[in-house]
Amino acid sequence: VQLQASGGGLVQVGGSLRLSCAASGVTGNNYALGWFRQAPGRSRDYVAAISLSGGGGYYGHPVKGRFTISRDNAKNTVYLQMNSLQPEDTAVYFCALDRSNRPQWMQESLVDSWGQGTLVTVSS
Repeated sequence: VQLQASGGGLVQVGGSLRLSCAASGVTGNNYALGWFRQAPGRSRDYVAAISLSGGGGYYGHPVKGRFTISRDNAKNTVYLQMNSLQPEDTAVYFCALDRSNRPQWMQESLVDSWGQGTLVTVSS
């Protein structure tokens, strides 16, 4: 399984970015894709996740109401639309795949595959 993440960059406070994560080498849709983020000197934290087999997205408390995760099953891809970005959102964002398919409980220690990180920088 390979996860290809893209879409990071530099944005001003209040701006928006959209991240993409495309999965390859995986069959069927019985898995979840999500995002974690890690700021310098901090732990890797859950951001959002969604099942490719259906249902809505799940979010970490700091991003609820500002971020939206969505999927395109035909492309095995999930998107993270990030609005109202704040300096505290600055981090490297990592795409993750969880074969247990429990997006609401996705945990760093249980992730099966990681994508490369993509840097999001929010300037004030």
